[in-house]
Amino acid sequence: MIKRFAAVAALSFLGLAGCGPSEPATSGAPVGAQRLSATQYRQMISDVFGPDIKLGGRFEPGIRKNGLLAVGASAVSMSSAGFEQYDIIARTVAGQVVDAKHRDLLIPCKPADVKKPDPKCGTEVLTKYGRLLFRRPPTEKELAGPIAIANQAAEAKDDFYAGLSYGLAELLDSPNFIFRKDIAEPDPSDKTKLRLTAYSKASRLSFFLWNAGPDEELLKAAAAGDLDSKSGLSKQVDRMLASPRLESGVRAFFIDFLDFDQFDSLAKDATIYPVFGQKVAHDAQEQTLRTAIDLLVTQKGDYRDLFTTRKTFLTRNLGVVYQVPVASESAWEPHEFAADDPHAGILTQLSFTELHSHPGRSSSTLRGKAVREILLCQVVPSPPANVNFTVVQDTNNPNFKTARDRLTAHRTEATCAGCHKIMDPIGLGLENFDGVGQFRSTENGAAIDPSGEIDGIKFSDSASLGHAIHDNPSATACLSNSLYRYAAGRDFDPGERDWQKYLGEQFAASGYKLPDLMKTIATSDAFYAVRASGNAVREAQR
Repeated sequence: MIKRFAAVAALSFLGLAGCGPSEPATSGAPVGAQRLSATQYRQMISDVFGPDIKLGGRFEPGIRKNGLLAVGASAVSMSSAGFEQYDIIARTVAGQVVDAKHRDLLIPCKPADVKKPDPKCGTEVLTKYGRLLFRRPPTEKELAGPIAIANQAAEAKDDFYAGLSYGLAELLDSPNFIFRKDIAEPDPSDKTKLRLTAYSKASRLSFFLWNAGPDEELLKAAAAGDLDSKSGLSKQVDRMLASPRLESGVRAFFIDFLDFDQFDSLAKDATIYPVFGQKVAHDAQEQTLRTAIDLLVTQKGDYRDLFTTRKTFLTRNLGVVYQVPVASESAWEPHEFAADDPHAGILTQLSFTELHSHPGRSSSTLRGKAVREILLCQVVPSPPANVNFTVVQDTNNPNFKTARDRLTAHRTEATCAGCHKIMDPIGLGLENFDGVGQFRSTENGAAIDPSGEIDGIKFSDSASLGHAIHDNPSATACLSNSLYRYAAGRDFDPGERDWQKYLGEQFAASGYKLPDLMKTIATSDAFYAVRASGNAVREAQR
């Protein structure tokens, strides 16, 4: 009887008995804006105008804040040089939209005279694309400028379509397109509080789940007020989670979460690692993303199994590094490593081992630091400015043949011991993989010892390290916290501690299934909650 009561209590705590615990109230955060990422920008152009529209120019890089580019996107500004690049892209895109190849498909009306302005047709076109680009219906004031520019340019150039391209470029240059701007309105149930408009909810939801702007159905749901009800919101979330486009959203999260933007500058010493190349680096990222999508989205598996799974996908380029035969010359093939193979989980994949290494050697310290900071969301202090790394960097020292030997000698310095103590015992478990991730059993003729320890748990090799991460509660807490911060584009507010705890409990109750966690966030009140700052309520009432 006592055991049965304890089991029921545990189920109740995890939300599996009855209706489960209710979502704790949160005050939210002030409204803000996030700059579109390069991927989001490209996807929106493809969705609105078609996949064959090409972009010119380049994007300013984002900034990573507390581990995530999505959080940093709320803090970025735009330099004059950056705006020039956006303007180049805008004019390139607009020119293609109105050219002879695309105008019959993309322009919904015909001008009365192609050599003169046509305010009616121009307004129709700019209103249509303003709604799609701004992710909401544009106001008359917001359209007035682009319409005037289109008419003036058409008059000056004796060409309706040339003038229209200037108007379209003005929309593409607008902060209402380049930034995802939240808009608040007075809450009808309490005029002293604010809520996000339905269109802001739609935008927040679509960029989270699909890494793209709202589709037509979501915009219509916003216009009808469906997103302001629990049932209407849940219906759209279920639809979006069932869509193939969910894969794009999950990919975007893991690219950010796993710091894959670092691949843009990854370099290796070609003399030491002739097997490395940009194709290998590209395929290494794709391998991990495919592994994650298959396990978490297709199979709806346990997130923790990412650290232990032996199932993955390989190309021939990767097969050379992994020393595994791959039949196809260009296609991806599913592969499962044997039970006694050292490759188990994403920590042993090239995307982790080569990314967190030096150009000419592996690094137990960098790998241990990455586990702590990226996968466990823990802070590792920066090394003192006067640290001497000579012993660690000298891989030819006959007295210290392995990385373990060199790091042990390095830790004799008092200023180094504290930080290395929390990093090196983790990274040493991956020392069987060199600077590009190739397996090796010796270094300089000496046997490599891959044993180590993490948070009091000892492991013997890379596979058992994966199991230790699998069972570490910080790993799942890190994922749930990071996913919410990624979705909201900000860090947790001090008033959201109960919500943060609740989110972790719901993740556990689902069996650590990522789509369920995404649904918990997407249907929550917390995800859309905003609070007034200064005169925000009064401004929203105007």
